[in-house]
Amino acid sequence: MSICLSLIVKNEAHQIDRCLNSVRDCVDEILVLDTGSTDDTVERARSHGARVAFFDWCNDFAAARNAALAQIESDWVLVLDADEWLLPEAIEPIREAVSYPEHLVVNLVRRELGAVQSPYSLVSRLFRRHPEIQFDRPYHAIIDDSVVRLLQQEPHWKIVSLSMPAIDHDGYRLDRIASASKADRAKAAMEVFWKANPEDPYVCSKLGALLIDLGEPEQGIALLKTGLKRAEQEKMTEVLYELHYHLAIFYNQQQNLDLAQAHYRAALRQPVLPILKLGSLINLGNLYRQKGNLQAAYESYRQAVIIDPNFAIAHYNLGSNLRAMNRTLEAIEHYQKAIELDPAKPEFHQNLGAAFLKGGNVPESLKAFKTAVELYDQQQSPEAERIRQTLRELKFEI
Repeated sequence: MSICLSLIVKNEAHQIDRCLNSVRDCVDEILVLDTGSTDDTVERARSHGARVAFFDWCNDFAAARNAALAQIESDWVLVLDADEWLLPEAIEPIREAVSYPEHLVVNLVRRELGAVQSPYSLVSRLFRRHPEIQFDRPYHAIIDDSVVRLLQQEPHWKIVSLSMPAIDHDGYRLDRIASASKADRAKAAMEVFWKANPEDPYVCSKLGALLIDLGEPEQGIALLKTGLKRAEQEKMTEVLYELHYHLAIFYNQQQNLDLAQAHYRAALRQPVLPILKLGSLINLGNLYRQKGNLQAAYESYRQAVIIDPNFAIAHYNLGSNLRAMNRTLEAIEHYQKAIELDPAKPEFHQNLGAAFLKGGNVPESLKAFKTAVELYDQQQSPEAERIRQTLRELKFEI
């Protein structure tokens, strides 16, 4: 089965090479649809052997993606954005998944680098080139609506999901977070679709969460609740998870811990891929710790570590919880694992130092504190001096 990468771009010269290099051993052709670049995006795309087409931007991502689809003849389509790249370990599973004649869509797990809340998401970015599959929605364009319609006419098709991460996405890194103007444009685009589809669970979830972020919680919560009711009726599993998750985060921020807990639990009951539940597990563990239920927090963090042994924050939170439970040696093990996975976090070293000190290992404690101070100094954080002062009071020097 031949695969074509479809990429919509505008002024992506700074990152398009990374994206296109990542698919070199996976796809048979590359179609880049340029929407008005003024840098050397087009030249860079062509240097990778891409076929470049052009599109006049009309504030509609679905229209752009469909214009690209119209020019693809491969059996399958892989859709990426320029700030995403394919993981090498996913190439063989992708090739295997597209070989099954009954497969229509292969959902891919995307790792959200730098995301504060959700470390993974599920995206319908790999699909068979079928004339009835099209993108809908001007913002957050997806094929899901057309796939639902197609399955009603041709129910023999199957939708599957790869359980391991296949795509990395760094659009949530702190230096790449969307500006307020971009958020306002996203709101405007989604509101157009929402006004025509006021009970659509997907747009209620996306727009509702965005409105809360933009400081309009009353309308945002109303949308989330509207979407939740409809999603329950239609048994939309992934959207149900997302809606409960957004509601839980809001109520947690409002210190309504009981309601937040109820929504986190409801999210975790949804039969979605375990890796998608990591955000809820970590946040629920934090909530349990806040309520003083260390055992429940331990179980939540431990489950997160089991699902993804390479999730640094899960090891860090589990270590902190174990230290609070006076299980110091176990805490040290998880702090060390967190540092192995993400050595640039000063708080990881700081808490390892505290755990070593609690266990009586002063040399290792001072070594960890020294690393923490150096990292905090690089960030120009006042925490570095606070650590020095605390150690001086304890008659230690680093």
